[in-house]
Amino acid sequence: MNKMDIINKLAADINVNQKIAKIAVDTIIDSVKKAIINNERVEIRGFGSFTLREYKAYKGRNPKSGEMVNVEPKKLPYFKVGKELKEMIWKDSL
Repeated sequence: MNKMDIINKLAADINVNQKIAKIAVDTIIDSVKKAIINNERVEIRGFGSFTLREYKAYKGRNPKSGEMVNVEPKKLPYFKVGKELKEMIWKDSL
């Protein structure tokens, strides 16, 4: 499912045109992005949570040449699946 699929599903479910549904989806996504950038935790009950994780610098290896390289410290978004979603997926796999 991609962003346009979500917009179409929302438009159909609440009986609005795609333009309004697109504004709603874009607003939600932008709010989540801004919160993560500001190092805030975003939790959607039953779905999961988004956080920003900080990783320290380390020495890595270029897989092509085998040369040792310094990897700079970085911050990356992290998603943790919520308990309800995890259980739903687990039950469906049985």
